[in-house]
Amino acid sequence: DGYSHLSAYERKRLKNITENAKFFAALKLHEVSARLNQLTNKRRSHVTKRAKPKKVEDEPTRRRSMRLLRVEPQDIPLLESFRPAAAVAAEYPQVPVGPLPMVPEDQAEDSKWTEALLGTWMRISELKAEDADKGTPDIKRYQESLSSMVLSEENIRKVVKARVCSMAIHPSESTILVAAGDKWGHIGLWNVSCGTEEGAHIFIPHSLQVNCMHFSPCNPAHLLSLSNDTLRCGDVTKAVFDEICRSEDTFSCFDFLEENACTAIVSHWGGDVAVVDRRTPGLSSELSVDIGFTRTRTVHVHPVNKQYFLAAGSVDVCVFDVRYLKAKGNKPLSSLTGHTKSVASAYFSPVTGSRVVTVCADDKLRIFNSKNVQVLFKKNNQTKSKPTKTASQNLAGRWLTRFRAIWDPKQEHCFLVGSMAQPRQIQLFQDTGNLLHSFCNVDLLSSVCSINVVHPSQNILVGGNSSGRLHVF
Repeated sequence: DGYSHLSAYERKRLKNITENAKFFAALKLHEVSARLNQLTNKRRSHVTKRAKPKKVEDEPTRRRSMRLLRVEPQDIPLLESFRPAAAVAAEYPQVPVGPLPMVPEDQAEDSKWTEALLGTWMRISELKAEDADKGTPDIKRYQESLSSMVLSEENIRKVVKARVCSMAIHPSESTILVAAGDKWGHIGLWNVSCGTEEGAHIFIPHSLQVNCMHFSPCNPAHLLSLSNDTLRCGDVTKAVFDEICRSEDTFSCFDFLEENACTAIVSHWGGDVAVVDRRTPGLSSELSVDIGFTRTRTVHVHPVNKQYFLAAGSVDVCVFDVRYLKAKGNKPLSSLTGHTKSVASAYFSPVTGSRVVTVCADDKLRIFNSKNVQVLFKKNNQTKSKPTKTASQNLAGRWLTRFRAIWDPKQEHCFLVGSMAQPRQIQLFQDTGNLLHSFCNVDLLSSVCSINVVHPSQNILVGGNSSGRLHVF
């Protein structure tokens, strides 16, 4: 009666809805459903459900670092598209074991220019350079000579394809010849004095990054280069990259134990060091030594007392005597303390070796003087030395080779190191920790030079950046 205002159809529809609701309420379906759920859960509690495998197409693409994919960064880091690993492997095939001919990558196109470059290297190696003045020049006169060193546009060149990991400069006083090694195992030779585009060529004697390079001190026609897996000698007189030593343990650095460059101390990333003799047949080392390091980044031989060498690792910087090395249980003669993070490099001063400069990831340069270092040459018991001076420096950056502070071979009291400062520059410090000079050029130097090398007798400085470009002051 209350729905008299509705039409006959609407009253019939409402009646059907009411009857259906009463019917379903009488069935009590919600109670049945709850009971069924209880029974189902009890049965499933004893059953382990196997995870359904993901479809391949549903899996996200795995991200791989640009370093592992060998994607080359620019001077200014930018986001780049990743290249497949297979394409990279095809572009940079593995270098075979054994001697390799000294043939550059672009031999087919510029053979005459390559011959000219190798001929120049051979010619300047035959000339006996005058003995460099091993004295230490007056600081004021030395500083004036630094001001005369400038960077010009023709002295900038992309010599290798990727990040520069090591460099060496030929000791010739007539021609500037620079060698640079990159992270892909390439070695670039650049005749800076040539002044033409044909003065630089790339060779591929290694499969992995070139961590360290030196021209032989007794025969500059030999260029020794160390990659992660092998030590080679590039002999321009034979036009061959000969193999000296090979190891499954990754190499990190080397230095000569004698002036004749026949023996060398070689460090491994895993912490051990090895003694290598070039006169011994075979590709194995003479002695492999555990010095107690978890990582060894650099080794450096004392310039006067060649039996002593300096090793730098995680937070360890120690001096050892090569004459008393044994397979295990070696104790250092001296420990240079104070480092709180990993040490990138440690080097003796060039003339007397009475100073040591270290570069640490805690953004500090530390200088150890003669009073703290020379005591180890007089005592057989272990000593500890603390730094006399420190200098703060931003020593970290993306895409960069770790900074190394190197001494100027002509000046006992000064060393150089790259810088993150703006404008971009290479800084030269005194052993007092004071900044003496900055090499910069706002127009021509716009990138960080992590790796640097100084000519042993001339006022020549070369800086290498993360894109394979060299800058010559």
